[in-house]
Amino acid sequence: MIKRVLTSCTIIICCLALISWGEIGHRTVGEIAQNYLSNKAKKALSNLIGNQSLALQSTYADEIRPLKDYAYTAPWHYVNLKEGLNYDQFSALLKSSEMPNIYQSINTCIADLKDASKTKEQQDFALKFLIHLVGDIHQPMHTGHSEDAGGNGVKVKFMRKENNLHALWDSGLINYTGMTYTELAKTCNMYSKDEVKAFQKDDITLWAFESYKISNQLYAEANNNTDYDYNYYAKHENILKQRLAQAGIRLAGILNEIYK
Repeated sequence: MIKRVLTSCTIIICCLALISWGEIGHRTVGEIAQNYLSNKAKKALSNLIGNQSLALQSTYADEIRPLKDYAYTAPWHYVNLKEGLNYDQFSALLKSSEMPNIYQSINTCIADLKDASKTKEQQDFALKFLIHLVGDIHQPMHTGHSEDAGGNGVKVKFMRKENNLHALWDSGLINYTGMTYTELAKTCNMYSKDEVKAFQKDDITLWAFESYKISNQLYAEANNNTDYDYNYYAKHENILKQRLAQAGIRLAGILNEIYK
């Protein structure tokens, strides 16, 4: 059985402490996206954020979250649902939730960037969150189960170090590679033009459901074993890199569509 943190206060603390993909992961997503921007998108983004790269903008949403004035943004980073949902059930719950979640927040950011009545400051804020949240929705444990706060309550070990399943996928596996974000982006970015187009046509709901299905696999593995060695990284390397690449490619697709 999965070892769980039983007290609700501990789980809440874990939720507040999570760092999404971590600095390297989020910057990897931004770096990949930069390579797929159209000329129109590049020009529009230059007018909005100057010479700042998407990679360096990608961690803003995590950096401000501990601040009291931005505590309201915490639920924007994830959606936690019960296990065993099919796509239709998952999609319905995702769209009908009265609580803020990552799906709703991504769509709000897109709408704000398209809204000419929004100030430059408001659009800058929306862009920074969009960059970050598209990364988050591709991290499998950001669409985990509500009963353990997206894996924060699932204790595991990786390379003999105590961890939890959420944090392991946020940054533990990425840090294990020892790569910089530019190096990691190069190893992730291995898709053909046709594959890129296919990724960019997918609906945001599907992005979330892809992560949900992967998280179900990760939960099942943790039910059988919670003490992982280097074989765990080898087994999941392709999934990890695929999710980072899809996030970057799809982020670029959104921005290209906004600024076309």
